[in-house]
Amino acid sequence: MNDEERDDIVVLLGEDGEEVEFEHLDTIEMEGNEYVILLPLEEQENEEVDEVVILKIEHNDDGDDSFITVDDEEELNRVFEEFKTRMEDEYDFDE
Repeated sequence: MNDEERDDIVVLLGEDGEEVEFEHLDTIEMEGNEYVILLPLEEQENEEVDEVVILKIEHNDDGDDSFITVDDEEELNRVFEEFKTRMEDEYDFDE
C-alpha cells in the first residue's frame, strides 16, 4: 500500500487487543438500523477476499458511534444480500 492517507480506513481493536485495519466498503440502513460493511486490509494484500465484516452501528448519546457484533444469522444474511445487490457491479460474488 502506498503512503497516501486514506479516509476509508477503519481501525478496530481485535480480540487480542491488536489494532486491525479495515477498508470501509459501505454503510447500509435497513429496518431502522445502520450497518457498516468492512473488508480486512490483510485479506486485500493476499488478493483473496473470503469474507467481509458486518457490524451494527450504535449511536451513543454523547455523539460517539460504536460498532456492535451482529449475532443473528438471519439479520446478517439480510444485510449481506442488500450489500451484494448494491455492489454487484463492483464485486464478483461467486457462491
